[in-house]
Amino acid sequence: MNAKLTKMNMMNKKIPCLLLLLSLTVHTFSQTVYRTKIFDPEVKTLQVKVNDDNYLIPVIELNSGDYIRISFDQMSHEAHSYSYTLIHCNANWTPSGLSSNEYLTGFTTGDITNFKLSQVTTFLYTHYSFDVPNSDTGLKISGNYVIIIYEDNNQDKPVAQACFSVAEPKVSITANVRGNTDTELNRRMQQLDFDINLNGYNVRDVNSELKITVRQNNRFDNEVSNIPPTFISGQKLSYTNNKALIFEGGNEYHRFDISSVHAASEGIDRIVFRQPHYEAMLVADKIQTSRSYSHNFDVNGRFIINYQEVFEDVNTEGDYIYVNFILPTKNPFFDGQIYLGGDFCYNLTNDNSRLEYDFNNGAYYKTLLLKQGGYNYQYWFLPKGQSTANVERVDGSYWQTANEYVIYVYHRPWGERYDRLIGVKNIQ
Repeated sequence: MNAKLTKMNMMNKKIPCLLLLLSLTVHTFSQTVYRTKIFDPEVKTLQVKVNDDNYLIPVIELNSGDYIRISFDQMSHEAHSYSYTLIHCNANWTPSGLSSNEYLTGFTTGDITNFKLSQVTTFLYTHYSFDVPNSDTGLKISGNYVIIIYEDNNQDKPVAQACFSVAEPKVSITANVRGNTDTELNRRMQQLDFDINLNGYNVRDVNSELKITVRQNNRFDNEVSNIPPTFISGQKLSYTNNKALIFEGGNEYHRFDISSVHAASEGIDRIVFRQPHYEAMLVADKIQTSRSYSHNFDVNGRFIINYQEVFEDVNTEGDYIYVNFILPTKNPFFDGQIYLGGDFCYNLTNDNSRLEYDFNNGAYYKTLLLKQGGYNYQYWFLPKGQSTANVERVDGSYWQTANEYVIYVYHRPWGERYDRLIGVKNIQ
């Protein structure tokens, strides 16, 4: 009897331990990785801009007076009560776990009270915008941040989220891109080399304290992170001839302009009015077969809201148009999926960006509701079972392509609890 009781007691002690272990395991595998994205299908045109500039990457300098402007449209004239909260993140965009008073001054949450109704548009919408930092909320430390936007104080059901970074420049970065890589000579790939000069900034253990992230054209699927230096010389860390820093060159972005409905601008085959809305047919794209590079000016995947006949405010006078993408090909790709790549799809490979194949017409197609302006896009091929898309399958890949690379340098000294962003370099 005593032996049986002893065995039961041991089992009872193990159960809480197993539950705790299971809880920790679930937490580890379910930890959120934040990306700029929209959750509510009635929310459109989420933008994250620095000082309301269309071309800057979403990074501001700590205590600089710069600000991040978040804006979006809700597709109605009905009243909505939107609020936001800020979360500090690690270098890999998971929550840092800091309490809000460690990274914010003022209020953790805020109401979005700046909104305007659309004017004389076929689609009714309300344009919302707000800035961070603002008079109610300040940012105390550098690093990555995500803004969660929600309705009716329901933080568990966000309508959108927007990511940006805050830097405190401590180091300098020099970099260059070349076609002569460790795998081939001036063909399809690009090699990124860079040096980080610490400039007297104290880093005790470079390999354990520094986290480096490199992103091409604001893409997350092919980003490279946690790269060790090739060699160290005094205050200079060199990242050269590193195979992890070989990127697909890809091709220049396609582009189209729907800033006017009265004429077919670049990339547009025709615009028609189908009561009660406008619809744009893009010029049919082609799968690259020439295998020769041709330079075209692009803005590396960005989109810019613009309305040619604007009277006062493009944000409320620009209309929404159904835009039809078409990529003719006799047969679909059976070894993967085709997606639209670009900031207007937030560089995510999901249902919103995936093209469908029409067997009757022999083409991939996609219809999206987009606000008037100019757009860059690519066709990404995502092989089955993989997470990194490629441009080459549809648009070809060339070492001469003018891509944009951004290098982020994070530092977490021993004993610290968050990743400081101590350097950012943009190469175009």
